[in-house]
Amino acid sequence: MRDFTALMDQLRDGQLESFEIEEEEFPEFQKAYMAYETRKRVIGQAERGGKVIYHYEHDDH
Repeated sequence: MRDFTALMDQLRDGQLESFEIEEEEFPEFQKAYMAYETRKRVIGQAERGGKVIYHYEHDDH
């Protein structure tokens, strides 16, 4: 299981541009997402096949 909180931290800090989750990972991701303080800035874009690509919306956009 991946550490989704750490991935969201890396998005926030600019260490990652985006990350992708598979459909079967979503329940675990959802738990971390709902507990994440700045979750409204973590934006997901659904792709075909149940994948979602997440990025972080920074103020400078």
